[in-house]
Amino acid sequence: MRRFVQTVLGILFRHPVTGISIIPRLPDGQIVMIQRRDNGLWALPGGFVDWGESIPTTVRRELLEETGLELVEIQRLVGVYSSPDRDPRIHSICVVVEASVRGTIRPQDTLEVGKVRAFQPDNLPPPPLSHDSEQHLQDYFAGRTVLD
Repeated sequence: MRRFVQTVLGILFRHPVTGISIIPRLPDGQIVMIQRRDNGLWALPGGFVDWGESIPTTVRRELLEETGLELVEIQRLVGVYSSPDRDPRIHSICVVVEASVRGTIRPQDTLEVGKVRAFQPDNLPPPPLSHDSEQHLQDYFAGRTVLD
C-alpha cells in the first residue's frame, strides 16, 4: 500500500498540470482581459483543466466563471506553452486558444478576478501582464502557432 501511495503522489506532484488561456474576441473585435486579485496585473482569462474535462469544456467554464461570457466557437490554437518557468506557482502546460464570445461581462469568480474589461486590440493594458499573457498575445497578433 505504501508503494502505491508513493507512486500516486509521485505522479501527481512530479508532472506538470494542464491549464488554458483564452483570447476572447467579442463580435466587435475587442479582446476581453481580467485583472487578477492576487497580483493586480491584467491577464488573459483561463485556469486549470479539471479532472474529467476536455479543453473545450474548460474554455467554456473558465470564460463563464471569469468573464460571464459565453463561448461561441474556438477559432484557433495559438500555442502550447510548456516551459517549466512560465508560471511562477507551478510547472504547468498552457494551451492558448482564440475564441469568439458573446454576452454581458459579469464575472462570477470575484475572489480571483478583480476587474474584467474589453480592449481594442491596439489599446491593450501596458506591460507587465500576469504570467506569460504578453507572450501569448504577441504570438497571437503575429499569427504564430507555438509549441514551446
